[in-house]
Amino acid sequence: MRVGMVVRSLMFSFVLLGFSHGAFGQIGISVGFGPPLLPIYEQPILPADGYLWAPGYWGYDYSANDYYWVPGTWVYPPQAGYLWTPGYWGWGGNAYFFNQGYWGPTVGYYGGINYGYGYGGVGYEGGRWEGGRFVYNSAVNHVNTAVIHNTYNAPVSLGSENHVSYNGGRGGVEARPTAQQEAYAKEQHVGPVAAQTQHVQEARNNPELHASANQGKPPIAATAKPGDFTTGFVASKQAGGEYKAPPVNNHASELPSHDFKAPNTGSAATNKSYQQQLNELSAREAQDHQNLEQQQEEEHQQATQKNYSDKQIQQMEQRHSQQTQQLEQQHATQHQQMEQRQTSQTSSKSQSGNSGGKPH
Repeated sequence: MRVGMVVRSLMFSFVLLGFSHGAFGQIGISVGFGPPLLPIYEQPILPADGYLWAPGYWGYDYSANDYYWVPGTWVYPPQAGYLWTPGYWGWGGNAYFFNQGYWGPTVGYYGGINYGYGYGGVGYEGGRWEGGRFVYNSAVNHVNTAVIHNTYNAPVSLGSENHVSYNGGRGGVEARPTAQQEAYAKEQHVGPVAAQTQHVQEARNNPELHASANQGKPPIAATAKPGDFTTGFVASKQAGGEYKAPPVNNHASELPSHDFKAPNTGSAATNKSYQQQLNELSAREAQDHQNLEQQQEEEHQQATQKNYSDKQIQQMEQRHSQQTQQLEQQHATQHQQMEQRQTSQTSSKSQSGNSGGKPH
């Protein structure tokens, strides 16, 4: 008898580097199981005037079939007057999709997720722009008012008390965007600055930040500045709730089809070309699935005909599981290589003018 269960997990992503404002929204990451609950942590002290807060969230590493924590951090905005709209996971009917965060003149819809520190699920209550200077709400931000004088104190609603990190699906937040929030999404905005992109990459490459290692309680929950995981960081106080390990595919028959969606680059011709490349890759990988499934099915039939012992069956199942995981790793590598090529090509054409932020 076969071991394992059928799961739906599309383990691939696009990293957006400098795409036009039309590119932000659902972006090519889809996962069959939701992220862990948000951990509980304290915000690091504001490192210097001008930095804005970007809350932490769970990213997804398709090559490891695992979520990883992207620490919250203080980051310098791309220009005065811009605010950060956090990204969020949302249920798309058959999988969870990641909606990329962005900078813009107003805070848009972010799934109703209560990220805390001014991001209670709707809008942002952590501060406001007055002219070309940001004024911090010390009621929700960790600010040294003896040094930073552009502050005010206005208690805010704490929002939902749960720590759910995704919208929709089983157990997800049920908020839906208002007409006003949908209008905000159409405003001019840009994606993460280079410092934020590097921050995400370093988080992904840190084994301790993977959920399977920290059980939903990352040792680095937030940092004073992007990418600085050695000084000025804070650890989680506790996990947001019980951690549930991701499902594992043991047989090729349990693997979902890889239906990739190219991000909107702002060019219809480029979108069509990228989608065609992804469709061709998907077809090749579907054939790989079929070939391995047929091979494993023949071995199952042989085991029945030859009346394999329990030990022989166990060895066969272990081999099948290893074959299946190796195939998915191979596919992850192939997709990552294509992703990098497309991202590089799009980034080189971008006129968004993103930068790493002002150094301090």
